[in-house]
Amino acid sequence: MDPDAVAKAFVDYYYTTFDTNRAGLANVYQESSVLSFEGQKYQGTQSISGKLTGLPFQQCKHQINTVDCQPSGAAGGMLVFVSGNLSLPGEQHALKFSQMFHLIPTQGGSFYVQNDIFRLNYA
Repeated sequence: MDPDAVAKAFVDYYYTTFDTNRAGLANVYQESSVLSFEGQKYQGTQSISGKLTGLPFQQCKHQINTVDCQPSGAAGGMLVFVSGNLSLPGEQHALKFSQMFHLIPTQGGSFYVQNDIFRLNYA
Protein backbone atom coordinates (compact mmCIF):
# COMPACT_ATOMS: atom_id res chain seq x y z
CA MET A 1 0.00 0.00 0.00
CA ASP A 2 1.47 3.30 -1.15
CA PRO A 3 0.75 5.97 1.50
CA ASP A 4 0.82 8.79 -1.07
CA ALA A 5 -1.76 6.98 -3.22
CA VAL A 6 -4.00 6.34 -0.19
CA ALA A 7 -3.72 10.00 0.87
CA LYS A 8 -4.56 11.23 -2.63
CA ALA A 9 -7.56 8.90 -2.90
CA PHE A 10 -8.82 9.99 0.53
CA VAL A 11 -8.38 13.70 -0.26
CA ASP A 12 -10.17 13.32 -3.61
CA TYR A 13 -13.06 11.48 -1.93
CA TYR A 14 -13.29 13.84 1.06
CA TYR A 15 -13.39 17.14 -0.83
CA THR A 16 -15.60 15.86 -3.68
CA THR A 17 -18.08 14.63 -1.06
CA PHE A 18 -17.78 17.86 0.96
CA ASP A 19 -18.55 19.92 -2.15
CA THR A 20 -21.51 17.78 -3.30
CA ASN A 21 -23.03 15.98 -0.28
CA ARG A 22 -21.57 17.01 3.09
CA ALA A 23 -23.85 14.63 5.01
CA GLY A 24 -22.06 11.77 3.21
CA LEU A 25 -18.89 12.52 5.18
CA ALA A 26 -20.37 11.05 8.37
CA ASN A 27 -19.07 7.62 7.33
CA VAL A 28 -15.41 8.72 7.49
CA TYR A 29 -15.67 9.53 11.21
CA GLN A 30 -16.24 7.35 14.28
CA GLU A 31 -17.45 8.09 17.82
CA SER A 32 -13.86 8.61 19.01
CA SER A 33 -13.10 11.06 16.15
CA VAL A 34 -12.36 14.71 16.96
CA LEU A 35 -12.72 17.73 14.67
CA SER A 36 -11.13 21.09 15.51
CA PHE A 37 -12.78 23.64 13.22
CA GLU A 38 -11.37 27.14 13.58
CA GLY A 39 -10.47 26.35 17.20
CA GLN A 40 -13.82 24.79 18.20
CA LYS A 41 -13.79 21.08 19.07
CA TYR A 42 -16.43 18.51 18.08
CA GLN A 43 -16.29 14.82 19.04
CA GLY A 44 -18.19 11.90 17.56
CA THR A 45 -19.89 11.24 14.25
CA GLN A 46 -23.11 13.10 15.04
CA SER A 47 -21.41 16.21 16.44
CA ILE A 48 -18.91 16.43 13.56
CA SER A 49 -21.56 15.78 10.90
CA GLY A 50 -23.79 18.41 12.51
CA LYS A 51 -21.02 21.00 12.33
CA LEU A 52 -20.18 20.25 8.70
CA THR A 53 -23.79 20.18 7.48
CA GLY A 54 -24.63 23.27 9.55
CA LEU A 55 -22.04 25.55 7.93
CA PRO A 56 -23.64 28.79 6.65
CA PHE A 57 -23.27 27.91 2.96
CA GLN A 58 -24.78 25.15 0.86
CA GLN A 59 -22.38 25.21 -2.08
CA CYS A 60 -18.62 25.47 -2.21
CA LYS A 61 -15.66 24.31 -4.28
CA HIS A 62 -12.31 23.17 -2.89
CA GLN A 63 -9.19 23.53 -5.00
CA ILE A 64 -6.37 21.44 -3.54
CA ASN A 65 -2.87 22.87 -3.90
CA THR A 66 -0.76 20.47 -1.82
CA VAL A 67 -1.14 17.08 -0.14
CA ASP A 68 1.59 15.80 2.18
CA CYS A 69 1.45 12.53 4.10
CA GLN A 70 3.53 10.60 6.60
CA PRO A 71 3.08 7.18 8.20
CA SER A 72 1.90 7.43 11.81
CA GLY A 73 2.35 4.66 14.35
CA ALA A 74 2.82 0.92 14.12
CA ALA A 75 -0.87 0.28 13.36
CA GLY A 76 -0.58 1.75 9.85
CA GLY A 77 -2.09 5.17 10.48
CA MET A 78 -1.29 8.21 8.36
CA LEU A 79 -1.07 11.95 8.81
CA VAL A 80 -2.37 13.88 5.80
CA PHE A 81 -1.85 17.65 5.50
CA VAL A 82 -3.78 19.57 2.85
CA SER A 83 -3.64 23.19 1.71
CA GLY A 84 -5.80 24.86 -0.87
CA ASN A 85 -8.48 27.37 -1.75
CA LEU A 86 -12.17 27.37 -0.87
CA SER A 87 -14.53 29.20 -3.23
CA LEU A 88 -17.99 30.23 -2.04
CA PRO A 89 -20.84 31.48 -4.24
CA GLY A 90 -21.04 35.26 -4.41
CA GLU A 91 -17.49 35.75 -3.12
CA GLN A 92 -14.92 37.30 -5.44
CA HIS A 93 -11.88 35.87 -3.71
CA ALA A 94 -11.24 32.30 -2.63
CA LEU A 95 -10.38 31.62 1.00
CA LYS A 96 -7.09 29.86 1.72
CA PHE A 97 -7.29 26.89 4.07
CA SER A 98 -5.18 24.19 5.69
CA GLN A 99 -6.48 20.88 7.01
CA MET A 100 -4.81 17.95 8.74
CA PHE A 101 -6.25 14.44 8.97
CA HIS A 102 -5.04 11.54 11.12
CA LEU A 103 -6.25 8.42 9.32
CA ILE A 104 -6.52 5.09 11.16
CA PRO A 105 -6.96 1.75 9.34
CA THR A 106 -10.16 -0.23 9.90
CA GLN A 107 -10.62 -4.02 10.07
CA GLY A 108 -12.23 -3.85 6.62
CA GLY A 109 -9.13 -2.45 4.95
CA SER A 110 -10.23 1.18 4.68
CA PHE A 111 -9.50 4.18 6.90
CA TYR A 112 -11.42 6.48 9.22
CA VAL A 113 -10.57 10.00 10.40
CA GLN A 114 -9.47 9.97 14.05
CA ASN A 115 -8.39 13.63 14.12
CA ASP A 116 -9.30 16.49 11.76
CA ILE A 117 -8.00 20.05 12.18
CA PHE A 118 -9.27 22.80 9.86
CA ARG A 119 -8.11 26.42 9.69
CA LEU A 120 -8.65 29.28 7.29
CA ASN A 121 -5.38 31.05 6.51
CA TYR A 122 -5.56 34.82 6.65
CA ALA A 123 -2.75 36.85 5.08
